[in-house]
Parts: sequence; structure tokens; C-alpha cells
Amino acid sequence: MEMEQEKMNVSKELSPDSASFCCSACHGDETWSYSHPIRGRAKSRSLSASPALGTPKEFRRTRSLHGPSPVTTFGPKACVLQNPQTIMHIQDPASQRLTWNKSPKSVLVIKKIRDASLLQPFKELCVYLMEENNMIVYVEKKVLEDPAIASDENFGPVKKKFCTFREDYDDISNQIDFIICLGGDGTLLYASSLFQGSVPPVMAFHLGSLGFLTPFNFENFQSQVTQVIEGNAAVVLRSRLKVRVVKELRGKKMTVHNGLSENGLPAPGLDTEVGKQAMQYQVLNEVVIDRGPSSYLSNVDVYLDGHLITTVQGDGVIVSTPTGSTAYAAAAGASMVHPNVPAIMVTPICPHSLSFRPIVVPAGVELKIMLSPEARNTAWVSFDGRKRQEIRHGDSISITTSCYPLPCICVRDPVSDWFESLAQCLHWNVRKKQADFTEEEEDG
Repeated sequence: MEMEQEKMNVSKELSPDSASFCCSACHGDETWSYSHPIRGRAKSRSLSASPALGTPKEFRRTRSLHGPSPVTTFGPKACVLQNPQTIMHIQDPASQRLTWNKSPKSVLVIKKIRDASLLQPFKELCVYLMEENNMIVYVEKKVLEDPAIASDENFGPVKKKFCTFREDYDDISNQIDFIICLGGDGTLLYASSLFQGSVPPVMAFHLGSLGFLTPFNFENFQSQVTQVIEGNAAVVLRSRLKVRVVKELRGKKMTVHNGLSENGLPAPGLDTEVGKQAMQYQVLNEVVIDRGPSSYLSNVDVYLDGHLITTVQGDGVIVSTPTGSTAYAAAAGASMVHPNVPAIMVTPICPHSLSFRPIVVPAGVELKIMLSPEARNTAWVSFDGRKRQEIRHGDSISITTSCYPLPCICVRDPVSDWFESLAQCLHWNVRKKQADFTEEEEDG
């Protein structure tokens, strides 16, 4: 199905092998390099405020409180099937169905590392994809270095057909049509980290411990995979956070491999302010700012669209997506929010205050977190549990909703799958039923 061309601001100076695109829905500050145009629908944001800190006279409305309209194309060939029954120009999430512009030919298989129980399912799936569907299968190089796979002579002919890549070295974002995860929720988080722009559809099989984000059972994987390849599946668009970390340069050089920084993005340059360096991440679950190894309380200021809203004094603060609301945030007392709700959760970790309750803010706002001037120690930040780094005075963390969601394929539909996960994985509201009255008790 043909999709509307997304309105993109294209840089006038193009490199010989790629063009740099700026998404108008993301304020023009989210830049990615692609070898082909990005398709999808984008809408400008115009409702909320983003003044500079300490300059209330420069108040201007630039962002929608609803957040950016998510890009509805996923990888080179997949998109959401358009439905004329829209609500306020936003497609009803319950009617979101996967479709393909062209038949998918390449698939990335992500397997939980160092888990012997996944070797046989991994081999069966790869043989089925290559021999039955004639697909190109990508795997991470270290997966094939597993001794159990390397020593399997029967798997040798299949192993030679794999395309391999190395995290942080090779960019495969434009070569993958869809993704299959074998393992637990961590495999889905890892898949998200590999794609800092548009993400191909993800099909996750529950072969780990918890499995809240992995709804498929592996027993009948052939029919389920075939159904996805044919484009007959529901999808839920899990919003991600676009996180920008700006640090003051303190004489430490960043390690760069093959032109890519530690998070797989093009090596960051100097920020507009002299002496600062910026890094950008796409986060599926949460950004966690904590006190690290220090015995002192963390002391960080939280700004919302440029206005100071509170200072967190405690063990830290969690900024999460609706998907992340059932992870660390749930353990810290936050409400569990369905992934189709456009929102950002702010949850304190053990606050030294009896009145500091978790809050939910609109998806379109921008949060900025910095060390308070009175802070006695530094803070530490991690993104989906990875890339942990220290935050010092003068550094800042800016967080808003990304226009690149993670499209997850559903077993049934977004609502049924979510409540099934709540019941099966978290045993939500499990309680022995109250007995009804007997006839004698009712008469009495």
C-alpha cells in the first residue's frame, strides 16, 4: 500500500553516499542518515511551551502535548495498514494492522546469549526461514561463536548462509525487514537499541524468564511466522524516548569505532555551546537517574518545558514510557499504563518526602534533568539498563517522546495481549474469590 511521503527537512549539503534527514515532527532536531527516503506521516507540533531556562519572556508554543505523530513505516518494507475509520486524525490503536509494501526478504534473529536451551529453537527457526522461505538471516557475530553452534557439523551448511554484524561497529538499520526475538524481555530492549531511527516490526517469542513483552509461544512458530510474512497481524506501537545527554568536555576522549560512538550513532560533535558534547539515545523502557555508589541522597532538578517543577531528593528518579511502566517504575510504585497511551511517567526512587507521588505527563513535553547546584555528589544515568555513565555539574539530560516507536506484533490485539501479560507475568489482582451468601445468611 502506498503511504504519504513524510515531510522531512533535507539538508542541502549531502554526503556522497547518504543524505541527512530532519524530522519536522521532532522539531527538526532528530537527524538520521539513510540511503533512501523515509516514508510515513508526520505532523508539526504547535501547542506546548519550550522557553529557555530563566527566560520567561521568550515563551513560545512549539510542541503538541500529544507528542509527535509516530512514523508509521517500519524498516524498508513494513507499514501500518491505513484504516479510514480514524479518530481525530489518529488511527484507532485497536485497528492497527501490519502490511508490507513489498514482500520481506531479510530478517534479524536475536537470541539470548549463553542460554543452551535456546540453541535448538534457534536452529529450527533459522533453517525454516532460510530453506522454507528463502530469506536472508542476520545474526550478531558472537551468536555464531557459541561453541555449541560452532561444533555442530549438521548446522554447518546453514551457518555459512548467515549475514553477521557487530554491535556498535556495523549499521544494519536499512537492511532488515523484520525482527524475531528468542528469549526474554531483554532481547526486545536489545533490538530497540540497534535501531536509532525507524524500527522494523518485531516478533518476540517467550523463551526467557518473565516474558511480559514477548507474547508468542514457540511451539507452532511456523504458522505464526508465515502469518506475519503474509502481513496478517495486529501491531502495537510502543513509544520510545528520545534522550539527549549534553556533557561538559573534561579532557576525556570518547572511544569511536568505525565512525560510530558507543551507542551506535555517528560520532557526536561539539554542541552549539563551546566545550560541550552531545550524545543521543532511543529508549524503550526507561531512563534511570540515581545516586550511584555515593551514600548521599541524589539531588537533581527536573524541568518541564523549561520550567523547574521539582527537585528530587532521594535515591533517584525514573522517567519511563508506558511500556516501561510495568518494569522498574512499577516496582517503585508507579501506575501501569497501556502502551497506546501517549504519556511519560516520572517516578521517584525512595524519595525523602512523604508527599512525592509518581506523576504522568503528556507525551509532547520535554523534560530536562540536571544536578542541583546544592548537590553533594554526582549522579549516574542508564538507558534501558545500559550505557551507564556519570552526570556531573553542568551536564544535562533532555527527554521527550520519539517519533520512532517500536512496532511489536501481537498474538491477538494490543488490549488482549497487555491484560494477558498482566495476568500471566505479574499476577495482577490475583486474589481468592469472596464467597457468596448462603440462603440462611441472606434470610438472617
